[in-house]
Amino acid sequence: MTSSLRKQSVTAQDVARRAGVSRAVVSRALSNNGSISPEARERVLRAAEELGYQVNFLAQGLNRRRSHLIGVIVSRIGDPFRSSLLDGLLSEIQRRGFQALVAEIRSEADLAETLRRFTQFRVSGVIVTSGKPPEALVNECVEQQIPVVGINRQPDIPFVDYVCSDNAAGAILAAEQLYRAGCRRFGWLNNQDSTWAGRMRGEAFRLALADLGIDTECDLLPLIAPEEGYDGGLRAAAGQDVDSLGVFCANAQLALGFLDGMKQRGRQAPEDFQLIGFDNTPQTAQFSYQLTTLHQDVAEIAHQALSCLLERASDPQRPSRTLWVKVALIHRRTSPSII
Repeated sequence: MTSSLRKQSVTAQDVARRAGVSRAVVSRALSNNGSISPEARERVLRAAEELGYQVNFLAQGLNRRRSHLIGVIVSRIGDPFRSSLLDGLLSEIQRRGFQALVAEIRSEADLAETLRRFTQFRVSGVIVTSGKPPEALVNECVEQQIPVVGINRQPDIPFVDYVCSDNAAGAILAAEQLYRAGCRRFGWLNNQDSTWAGRMRGEAFRLALADLGIDTECDLLPLIAPEEGYDGGLRAAAGQDVDSLGVFCANAQLALGFLDGMKQRGRQAPEDFQLIGFDNTPQTAQFSYQLTTLHQDVAEIAHQALSCLLERASDPQRPSRTLWVKVALIHRRTSPSII
C-alpha cells in the first residue's frame, strides 16, 4: 500500500484511538469548533500528524451542511486597491480557520451565477466586494443560513451586513484640506458609471464645500471620466482648465491617470492645481506621483467583514447593520499639509 493510500484510509476514529480521546473531541480539535482543553487538542493534533490524517473539509461540509469555505466575489482584480482588499480578506479568512473560494465576475449575470454556485458548495459565508447581488438570491442564502456581507456596497438588502469605509468623512477631510490650502474653485473627478461608494464620496464633497461657503453651482466643476481606471483619468484630463482648481477624485487610479494627463499638457500639482485621491495604494506613494489621498484600512475592513459573517451565522434573523471604518488623509505633494 502506498503512503498516499495509507493516508486516505486513516479515519478520525483512528486518530481518536491514538490520542486516547473520543471521536467528538477529535472533531472539535480539528475544526476549532467547541470547547476542548489545550492538552487534548495537542494530543489530537500530534496523533493526526503521526498517522498522516487529512481533514476532508468537503465531506465535512456535506455532513454538517456547511463547509469551511468562505466565498469572495470580486471584479477587476487587477485594480491595486481591489487587489489589496482581496489580500486582506484572504489573510483574515485563513487566520479565522477558513479557506477562501474566490470568484472574479465581469457582469451582474456573473454575480448571480457565482452566488448560486457558492450555495451549492455549502460555503460558510459570502463576501461581496463588487456588484449588487439580486435580493432573491440573497434571500436563498438567508434561508440556507449562509450569511452575506457586502463591502463598500449600498446597504439596501435585509439580513445582509455591510462594512464600508467612511466615505463621507473622507470627502469632508478632502474638502477642508483643499479649502485650507487656498482653493476656492473645485473639481470632482469620477467615471460616468460610478460605484455607489464613488457617488457617495462626490455628494459628501459637494455638501462639505457648501458648508464651507462655496457656491457649488458655480465653483464646483464635474470632471467626468469616460471609463474606469487610469485610462479614464488620463482621458478626463484632456481639454480641462484646471488652473487654481482643487480636485477631489473618486479613486486612486483615476487620480493617477489625471495627473499624467495634466503633465502631458504641461500642468503640475500642486503648482497649477491641487489633487486628492481616494485609496492609498502603493503606486500613489511613488516619487513620480506623491499623491495626497485618503487611506482605507483594508485590514480593519477584512476583520469587521469576517466578524459580521460569524456573528450573523449564530443569529441569521437579526436586523442588518452597517459598520463604517475610519479613513485617514495622507498628505503628499499634490496637496500639501497645512500647519
